[in-house]
Amino acid sequence: MPALKRLQWSIDIAAPASKVYQMLVGPESYKEWTSAFGEGLYYEGSWQSGQRIRFLTPDGHGVVSEIAENRPNEFLSIRHLGYIDDNGVEDTSSEAIRAWAPAYENYTFTATPEGTKLTVDQDMTDDFASMPEAWPTALGKLKALCENSAQ
Repeated sequence: MPALKRLQWSIDIAAPASKVYQMLVGPESYKEWTSAFGEGLYYEGSWQSGQRIRFLTPDGHGVVSEIAENRPNEFLSIRHLGYIDDNGVEDTSSEAIRAWAPAYENYTFTATPEGTKLTVDQDMTDDFASMPEAWPTALGKLKALCENSAQ
């Protein structure tokens, strides 16, 4: 059974938490900062607490999740529940999924004198060995979006 590990990254962004939050979840800005994980990534669904959300690749694969908690500009917790296969079918109950689900991805926004410190905590298995390397790039892209766009 693959063990979940919780990994953490953080970045200081010279922008208020409201700006960082909007860039994190906005449909167009989401595509930009998540390009570090793969081109064309997008989501379908709602960021509201308790709502389902699907994180997808251009060919329709992805992850089905739900928003465990959303306090805009403070804290966002995503509970990953399973995978979406080639045909768009959600798998949330197979043995392979039960070995790791639920896994959490949490974003904490902390006010700093310069703006916002964004901390990401993510549960992952060794199957996602490339993700840890991509996170600093993704956060750098998010920082650039927040700092270079009109306040």
